[in-house]
Amino acid sequence: MRGLYVITAAIAVGVMLCGAHAALASEENTAETDMEVKATAKWAPAVEPKPLSDNAKVGLMWLVEHQHQDGGWSQGEESAAMGHGMDKLKDIPNVGDTCMAALALIRSGSTPSDGDYASNVLAAVEYVCREVKESEDGTLYVTKTRGTRLQMKLGTYIDTFLASMLLAEVRGKMPDEDGEAMVLAALDKVMDKIEKNQRDDGTFGGQGWANSLSLAMASKGMNRAVQSGAKLDEKVRGRIETYSRVQFDAVSGDFSKARSAGVDLYAGASSLGGMQDSANTNAELEPTLVDKIANGATKEEREEAQVALKRFKENEKDLDAARDAIVKKLDDKRFIAGFGSNGGEEFLSYMNIGESLVVKGGENWEKWDKEITANLNRIQNKDGSWTGHHCITGRTFCTSAALLVLMTDRAPVPIAAKVESN
Repeated sequence: MRGLYVITAAIAVGVMLCGAHAALASEENTAETDMEVKATAKWAPAVEPKPLSDNAKVGLMWLVEHQHQDGGWSQGEESAAMGHGMDKLKDIPNVGDTCMAALALIRSGSTPSDGDYASNVLAAVEYVCREVKESEDGTLYVTKTRGTRLQMKLGTYIDTFLASMLLAEVRGKMPDEDGEAMVLAALDKVMDKIEKNQRDDGTFGGQGWANSLSLAMASKGMNRAVQSGAKLDEKVRGRIETYSRVQFDAVSGDFSKARSAGVDLYAGASSLGGMQDSANTNAELEPTLVDKIANGATKEEREEAQVALKRFKENEKDLDAARDAIVKKLDDKRFIAGFGSNGGEEFLSYMNIGESLVVKGGENWEKWDKEITANLNRIQNKDGSWTGHHCITGRTFCTSAALLVLMTDRAPVPIAAKVESN
């Protein structure tokens, strides 16, 4: 098997490390660099995608039918077990749910300018861009809407990270120049917010029941933005990568559950997802770094590139070990059950796991895809939606996340990050 993953430029770390990562901390503290390396990835699925299933098609139609006139989605109906504390926000569109719904429509094959759901995606992007434009400079918020279920459960700034994912994926796919300029302005503003508000340990503050999942989305958003050509300080991307890595202890095979509500599924999926997303970008950056070493760069630039490439290999090593550790847990029903019943957090964790396994490909991916698809098909509501039974129970998020799991084989991966399977 041939891996093409490489690690990003060095970073500042201020995290508490333990066990197998103590030596890593010492090395990385001396590895900071201002080296700028830009990726502009050509995306493609890691495997040959399956045709859309009937279950997916019905779920997509449910989403379309519940989009608001302003282009956004609200969290929608929640489980009765969650009470009525969110009634005032039930039908108010918000950025987080809108991004998830739009990403599901995009994954099915639509863009803001093409496909069965082009008009729906375009309206959603316009809604998100309006919210970002009107958001206060200097803070990490991209919306004035506060107190949503996603913010309470995933983290205060989940809307920001999901917006970075959506905007990165629609960059270059808008129907006209004005639309493209709108997306670029919004994405630049989001990246600026992320740069200015990240802490030294790679986190962003804020509260959340399972904040590790929010940080996994931060990693995904940052990396897809960089892959799309967005400007981001490489140290910022590096910090979130290191945060993801140090949540995994390669010696014991365990994942830190400190920000994961004590749930092993959330902890493992978040750490694995963060490393995988960074590895995808690293693979795209590797040729530029190799060229810096080989073709006339200054001594300082060559040394910086060598440090970065060394770190690329360390991330690949940790990623492989973390993926193997997760694979060993996939037959454990207690691990898959997460908190004990289906919720948006479970579906989001399944997405992170799947998006790592699919890049690796092979038997483990095929087994996972078959089993998780059967599980999600079984629990789908008759109207095409999915509902959670704890914490994130809103139908918009649960339906969107479940659809993203079913369509994992369509997730965008830089060509350089694809791996040959045995």
